[in-house]
Amino acid sequence: MPTYEFQCQKCKKSFSIILSIREYETKKIRCPKCKSTRVKQQITPFQVVTSKKS
Repeated sequence: MPTYEFQCQKCKKSFSIILSIREYETKKIRCPKCKSTRVKQQITPFQVVTSKKS
């Protein structure tokens, strides 16, 4: 499942959440510190792991 990075616009805390794509589309994301729903997704690098070797 993908890991999503967010930053709370109220308290400025950054946090990560592991969600399925369906959960991401339907779930209301809340800050774990202040419980605000004013969160913004952060752009982060990612790495893909495959089973084949090049």
